Amino acid sequence: MTSSDALRIAVFNGKGGCGKTTLAWNLAMGLGRRASTLLLDADPQGSLAHWADWSGREDIAIRVREWGSEAGHGEEYAFIVTDCAPRLEAEELKQIVAESDLVLLPVLPSPLDLWASRRSADWIREQRAQRPTLRAAFVLNQVEAQSALSRAAQVAIAELGLPVLRAVLHRRAIYRSAALEGLSVYHMGKRASAAQAELERLIEEIVT
Repeated sequence: MTSSDALRIAVFNGKGGCGKTTLAWNLAMGLGRRASTLLLDADPQGSLAHWADWSGREDIAIRVREWGSEAGHGEEYAFIVTDCAPRLEAEELKQIVAESDLVLLPVLPSPLDLWASRRSADWIREQRAQRPTLRAAFVLNQVEAQSALSRAAQVAIAELGLPVLRAVLHRRAIYRSAALEGLSVYHMGKRASAAQAELERLIEEIVT
C-alpha cells in the first residue's frame, strides 16, 4: 500500500478550543495500533511535533511530520491523519481536504460552539458538493459524563447539515495527563481504559 492508497483523514474546525489536536494525536495513535500511520501537522503552532519530541518514547506507533506537498510520498501507509490549522483562510486547507477521504470536525456539545462551527460546516458542504465522495462528520468532544444533549444543541446540529458520529469523546482528565507527558491515552495503562474504549469505537465507525 502506497500513500496514495491510504485512508486520508483531515481533522479540522475553524472554531478554536474544540480539542482538534488532541483528537488528531490520539486518533492517529489508535490507527497506528492497526497499521502504518502517518500524522501530518499542518497547524503553524506545530503542537504535534513538540508533542512527539516531548515524549522521548521509542514506542510511538506513528510517524509525525510537518505537512507539505511531498510528505508521505514514496512511503507505505495505511492511514494518514492531518491536523489542520483552525482557519478557513489557511492556504493549504483546500489542498488537504481535496486529498482527503474523510473530514472530522470536533466540536463541543453546546449550542454556542455548534453555531460557531457553522462557517466550517458550510465550507465543508461546499467541498462535498464538488466532490460527493468526500465524507465528513462532526465528532462530539469533551462531553460531560451522563449528560444528554440539550434540545438547543440538537437543533443546532440538525441545522448545520453534516452527520454526527455515534461515538463521542468525553471530558476526561486522562487526556490532559497524557498531553502533559507527551503521550497518548494508549500509553497510560488501565487508568485510560475508558478513553481508549471510546477512541476504539470512533475508529471502528470511521474505518468500517
